[in-house]
Amino acid sequence: NTMVALTWVDLYELLSALPSQLQPHVDSPDDSTFIHNMFGERSLHLLVKIHERLQHYEDRSPAPVLESAGSLATDVSNPIPSLLSVHDTVAQKSYDPNLPPLPDDIDDDEESVKIIRLVKNKEPLGATIKCDEHTGAILVARIMRGGAADRSGLIHVGDELREVNGIPVDDKKPDEILRILAQSQGAITFKIIPGIKEEAPSKEPKMFVKTLFDYEPAEDKAIPCKEAGLTFKRGDILQIMSQDDATWWQAKHDSHANPRAGLIPSKQFQERRFALRQPAAHVFQAQKISSRKSSGFRRSFRLSRRDKKTNKSMYECKKSEQYDMADVPTYEEVTPHCRQSGAKHRLVVLVGPTGVGLNELKRKLLISDPQHFSVTVPHTSRPKRNQEIDGVEYHFISKNIFETDIQNNKFVEHGEYNGNYYGTSLDSVHSVLSKNKVCLLDVQPHMIKHLRRAEFKPYVVFVKPPPIERLRETRRNAKVISDKDDKGSAKPFSEEDFLEMVSTGQQMESQYGHLFEKVIVNDDLTAAFSELKVALKKVETDTHWIPIRWTHS
Repeated sequence: NTMVALTWVDLYELLSALPSQLQPHVDSPDDSTFIHNMFGERSLHLLVKIHERLQHYEDRSPAPVLESAGSLATDVSNPIPSLLSVHDTVAQKSYDPNLPPLPDDIDDDEESVKIIRLVKNKEPLGATIKCDEHTGAILVARIMRGGAADRSGLIHVGDELREVNGIPVDDKKPDEILRILAQSQGAITFKIIPGIKEEAPSKEPKMFVKTLFDYEPAEDKAIPCKEAGLTFKRGDILQIMSQDDATWWQAKHDSHANPRAGLIPSKQFQERRFALRQPAAHVFQAQKISSRKSSGFRRSFRLSRRDKKTNKSMYECKKSEQYDMADVPTYEEVTPHCRQSGAKHRLVVLVGPTGVGLNELKRKLLISDPQHFSVTVPHTSRPKRNQEIDGVEYHFISKNIFETDIQNNKFVEHGEYNGNYYGTSLDSVHSVLSKNKVCLLDVQPHMIKHLRRAEFKPYVVFVKPPPIERLRETRRNAKVISDKDDKGSAKPFSEEDFLEMVSTGQQMESQYGHLFEKVIVNDDLTAAFSELKVALKKVETDTHWIPIRWTHS
């Protein structure tokens, strides 16, 4: 016990001193040597040290970590032989494709023949073929980015196809070969004569576009391969994978996991097709819309029907120097955008036919948060009336100044009523935005393209009327404002109003729908308001796609 209480250093010194202390009591030299060797032996010192450690460990009352260590060792050791056996089996196997042997009598012309085996499972091969007009040879026309052929890196544009799964193709049409490929599953073996040139894969930067029209390749007679086409709807976001072909681009949906690209008409090709296909249709449609009764569209400053004869040009604006997408909508290059904290809000533009509820939605937004939402104060050249305050109801300016501002393109839109000008200025929009408020602006749809600038980054909401049956139900007791200014009168909706509202809404969506970022059907005002407010909140917090030119300005 005394020994245990000693530290290791003390005990070591005691053992080292024992031989000299016992020397006077030893009778023979042999005994002296024995004692010296025994107490000076290092192993004894180590045993004492181990004893001390064990005693210290025992004082802590240790508990066993595991009571079945033996069985655990057995369980762990059992799979090891099996694992090593699998390793040996895998190591001895060859996983190269089993290609058919080359014939002994290869022609000199076929010295560069390649035999390729691809596994495509259920996905398309991702390549198109064509028949050479002069030689009749079947050639690889294009490789779809991200497809099985592209990923293999073994097939290239210009390669000549000789056999598919051992079947000669020199006497077959491309459609017959495509059927063979479509029916083949798993491994497909190709016999190919490599093309003269193998172009290095192009390293094009990522490019994203918003589609401004619907496209269905199955209905496109010009597409070289309908199966390789990519279907999309207006408003989809596509990543352009290749523009090597000036007529047919390769693209894939940004939101889809499928890596294989599909064919879409290029911007230039689609613009030409639109221009050739419907050169008069757009003009007719524009004339039809502009010549309709002014009550069809939202009348600027509530222009009445009886004033339409004297109002020859209610909306005037500068000619856009930018590309007029309303004429030939194809694709618009876009980039992700998220509003930074403290940055100006995006301009909110509301469009819709007269009577659909634009004013009601604006009013509800203003009431819901007057510190966050605001509207512009219009300008007028008419004299100020009693009780009116400049800058509250209107900005009152002289007719000469108004006309000068018109010439200097200072108005978003303007019109003339009873010999006086009325208009919404660009400065009034800037004034609201500079106060870190959301500016709510409702305009004619053809004005949208003139507001699509980096300074405004407009978020365009189309308020759409429900079917006419619902209009009759929901607007039965409602009234529409039909007169101008302070003494404006209101009258119940007529059947003509309902028909015109639906017809005008359809025309707006057809001609300008590619500019709308949100469509809200105003079937129920409360529901439409909630949907609008949620959408506007997301504009402030979420990431949206915007035209890339807005970031370059």
